[in-house]
Amino acid sequence: MKTFIIIVLTAILTASAAWFAMRQFPAAAPSAVTAAAAAHKLLHYQCAMHPQVTSDKPGRCTICGMELTPIYEGGQSDGPAASDNLVVLTQNQIQVLHVQSVEAVTEPLKRSLRVAGVITEDSTRHRVLAAYVDGRIDKLSINYLGAEVTAGQPLAEYYSPGLLQAEREYRQLSGDLRTNTALRLRQMGLAPAQIDALDQKPADALTSQILSPISGTVVAQAVSAGQYVATGERLFEIADFSTMWFVFRAYEQDLPWLSTGLNVRITTPAIPDQSFTGKITFIDPTLDEVTRSANIRVELSNPPVNGKRLLLNHLFADGQVELDAPSVLTVPRSAVLQTGPEALVYIDQGSGGYERRVVKTGRRGDIYQEILSGLKVGDRVVTNGNLLIDGQAEMNRAFMPTAAAPAEDMPIAPVPAALNDAQQAAVAAFVKGADALAAALGVDDLAAFNTASSTVMETTDTLIKQLRDGSQPSPALDALASAEHFHGITDLKGARLAFHQFSLSATAVLVPLRKADGIPDFQIYECPMVNQALPGVPNKARWIQAAKRAMANPFFGQNMPDCGETVDPE
Repeated sequence: MKTFIIIVLTAILTASAAWFAMRQFPAAAPSAVTAAAAAHKLLHYQCAMHPQVTSDKPGRCTICGMELTPIYEGGQSDGPAASDNLVVLTQNQIQVLHVQSVEAVTEPLKRSLRVAGVITEDSTRHRVLAAYVDGRIDKLSINYLGAEVTAGQPLAEYYSPGLLQAEREYRQLSGDLRTNTALRLRQMGLAPAQIDALDQKPADALTSQILSPISGTVVAQAVSAGQYVATGERLFEIADFSTMWFVFRAYEQDLPWLSTGLNVRITTPAIPDQSFTGKITFIDPTLDEVTRSANIRVELSNPPVNGKRLLLNHLFADGQVELDAPSVLTVPRSAVLQTGPEALVYIDQGSGGYERRVVKTGRRGDIYQEILSGLKVGDRVVTNGNLLIDGQAEMNRAFMPTAAAPAEDMPIAPVPAALNDAQQAAVAAFVKGADALAAALGVDDLAAFNTASSTVMETTDTLIKQLRDGSQPSPALDALASAEHFHGITDLKGARLAFHQFSLSATAVLVPLRKADGIPDFQIYECPMVNQALPGVPNKARWIQAAKRAMANPFFGQNMPDCGETVDPE
């Protein structure tokens, strides 16, 4: 299906440019023939934008009003000729469309990755104290949670007949027997300093002290004064909060950017006036199969301030990772048009000619896009007006007799022979969730979008599992699995970008299922100018709505709710 509205819009702008030119130059003569072209025989006159329009004398195109270009023997003209991959504009059209271009350059690629996670304790600094021997807690020196203790500080007085007997034997022995008894006392829970002080311990003392093995905070207390405990029973838990971990999840597409040692700036609503900086110390080598993400750990210093730690355990926090890739070939992100599986740019060839070029893209920075192939340093790519140039290219291909039908944006999912009850229920839940996302964006309601997204991720997982057929690959289901994640979205533009990728995959999965038995009635709409709302994405996109709900464009929201039309893909 051709991009009808873009074609109409481009034709209007083209006609406007032609009208502007005729108003400025009402008696303009045909273009002067260059000296090189004069040596060849004039064949005919042709429209640069609509090559099928020809004439044996000067004039203007019957479609767009543009002045016809002379064509000479050998294919030469006084300017570039339009073709499948080349669009030619006059100077007036370039001004009307505000076409701008810049050179592809080699420079470092920068990106700010915003993440959400949780601040937790350093698990390597957590200790559990258990009873080494049977006994009784005579007295608690620390009797409340949250108490700050230092290494070697008494926690409780402990009475144990077995331990008391071993201490008395130690004081009475010497030589190797004393050494062996000291080893047994270590096994019964006494610290070396306690053993060394046994000779000065009063003979009538019946209890021994339980000492804290580390400095930290008491986070659990399982005993009370007077309580009898058995060997191995838990007494206390102590956590050292002087170093904390900020743990967040990074998705597959972000992992190539991340490495240990990168700085992360962290903020938390609990301390709104302060930020903390730490370094990535660990990247989990195992990817979660469902979310397609891995845990990333950042280490943070947490010194005491006014007697307490600033960062509390299990705080929610946001992080910003400053990413910087080595110098690579880059172009502005606005120069790249994503047309389904292909990415393309338009190269300024001079003299009003713009060549369509398919490129292979790499990492996406905040402003620039990495180009892996298809361009070289110095190529001038169009950064503004490329959407309308692409629309003109669609017009050229539409009016050319040999034009081929465009390929589908994405291969559709294989059609099951029949859907069972579980598959029908999964499709119904998925359609309901996709409609909720579109409805929220249609009224610019980010909170409703985030609320619906958590359910959509679950229903999408269920749908993929129900439709997955291990006997054959399904690129559409694979793409849907990669596009189903809606985490940490804090603005409407980010929500719409995530929804755009989701809808592209969702429609490819649902199109072949529309007429299956037991499938709820739903509608597919198409917007032909999404790039105007979300620069850098393809110029058209589809979305799913419940059939009973009036159309509301999720990409423009309240600014242009009625932009779109129903489509009935086969």
